[in-house]
Order: sequence, then C-alpha cells, then structure tokens
Amino acid sequence: MELDLKVTSKDINEILWRNHKTLSVAESCTSGRVASVITSVPGSSQYFKGGVIAYSDEVKIKNLGVSAEVIETQTPVSEDVVKAMVLGANKMFESDYAVAISGFAGPGGVENGKNAITVGTIWIAVGNEEEIMTTMLEEDNGRDKNLASATSTAIHMLLDYLKKHLDETTEE
Repeated sequence: MELDLKVTSKDINEILWRNHKTLSVAESCTSGRVASVITSVPGSSQYFKGGVIAYSDEVKIKNLGVSAEVIETQTPVSEDVVKAMVLGANKMFESDYAVAISGFAGPGGVENGKNAITVGTIWIAVGNEEEIMTTMLEEDNGRDKNLASATSTAIHMLLDYLKKHLDETTEE
C-alpha cells in the first residue's frame, strides 16, 4: 500500500475516532480495496462497521436497495447508483458515513445499447442521507491503475468530506 494512503487512512482514523462516528463501504469494481486501506490502521475496529462487495446488480438491488429501474436506465455505473449504495450501506451497517464505488475498470468493452460504459468510468460517492459527494473518473490506464486510482480518490474524498462535516478540534 502506498505511503500516501496509509497517512490519509490514519487521518481518517483520528477524525472518526475523535468524533465517535462510524463508517461502512459498498464496493463494486474495487472489491474491498477501500475497506482494506481503512482497516490497515490500528484502531479501525472502533469505527469501521463493515462492507459489502456488491459486484453484481442483484446484490446492489437486494442488499443495498438500489433501484432496479435506475440500474436498467442508467447502468450500474452511474451517479444515482453510487448515491443509493451509500444510503444502503449506511442502513445495512447502521453507520454514520459510507463510501461507495461502482465502475468499469476493464479490460474490454461493455455494450448496453444506448448506455455503453466506457472502460475506466468509475463513480465514487461518500456521505450519508444529509449530503453525498460524488465524482466520476473517466481515464483508462489499464485495470490495475484504474482500480488504484479509484481507491486513492475514494480515500481522499472521504478525508475531505470528514474534514468538512466534523469538527476536528473535538476532544475526548
């Protein structure tokens, strides 16, 4: 794991621990990489509730409450899907915040009629029912680099979100 991700995860750890807040993840294409970065820091069991690897649409629908209609009309790789995954993970794990990722890391191509998904398209969401931040990655640098970029982006988004929403000066 990159040093930058370890340092960022440590910062996330300190903010969540200090503010007595919890976190969960719902990952598709990254298959648990975000959870792995989060739990690499000692003490993460104090705030990390768990995660679900929602690789299939069925898991997104049945376990996370993503609308089948949204998946059908927008594809599983869309902003509305990752927003719903955040809400579903927060509900499933009773967590304060969640990170969600769904994307097409490659290789190859996916044809879905008018809703073709370009390789390298990855949606990331962080938040809760009060506010969800999203971003989309669109660059294809090969599967491994696409997944590494998505993981890094998600971890940095989470830190930025927590800094914005939690008072870092709160003391025990």
